[in-house]
Amino acid sequence: MQTVSTVFERELAKLIAERRKSLIEIMTAGVAIHTLERYREHVGRLSELDEVMRMFDEANETVNKSR
Repeated sequence: MQTVSTVFERELAKLIAERRKSLIEIMTAGVAIHTLERYREHVGRLSELDEVMRMFDEANETVNKSR
């Protein structure tokens, strides 16, 4: 039986992965990136999503160790 937090974790990870994929598609297609500033903004967003996923994994490891 899955708890609400387990379902939440899975859905959050899925949403983050989908957003990351969307940003990568925008960058590789060149859509909406006409300046260096927009490129840097998108790279920064990708970097932050990666950091969020690292923190997400670290928090899961900490919780699992305490069980």
